[in-house]
Amino acid sequence: MSNEEIKNEDLKEALDSTEAELNEEAVSTEMEEEIVEKTPLDVAEEEIARLEHELMVSKDTLLRKAAELENVRKRVQRERVALYEEAKVAALQDFLPISEDIFRVLTATEDYDVDENFKSGVKLVADKFEEVFGKYGVEVINATGIPFDVDLHDALLRQPSPDKKMASDTVLQVLENGYKIGNKVIKHAKVIVSE
Repeated sequence: MSNEEIKNEDLKEALDSTEAELNEEAVSTEMEEEIVEKTPLDVAEEEIARLEHELMVSKDTLLRKAAELENVRKRVQRERVALYEEAKVAALQDFLPISEDIFRVLTATEDYDVDENFKSGVKLVADKFEEVFGKYGVEVINATGIPFDVDLHDALLRQPSPDKKMASDTVLQVLENGYKIGNKVIKHAKVIVSE
């Protein structure tokens, strides 16, 4: 090997070792900078940021749970009201046949000679039924001359109208009263309808 080659090789080794030393110094300087950068204030700020994030997540979760609880409360309230209404309708439906029978007895007493005390007793019971039905908003469906409505009436018979000008599907006669509470029909009226 020539002197020049040896010099080049020595220079190359020197350069490599210098470069390695510089790299080591750069790495150690970066590590020192990282260590220097993480001061107690920086650590505290990071902890504050983490805690604020956790607080935000907790608040969001609590708000969602509160909204869910409110929705459940409203649904239970609606179900309670619906259950009360259904129970009220069921109870009134059980009393309707008894009330109708009492009114039939009153109607029958008009055609026969019956003791006045008996009539007045039956009338008192009939009045009590009317009072209870009025208290709960029960309305009688017994109108004639109106158009037949499947939501209010059950047609038992179709017959020609005595009045030729009357339209088809008109209620001619109510055979058995119907009842409703507000818009809810609890018993359809049984009617005869014109052809």
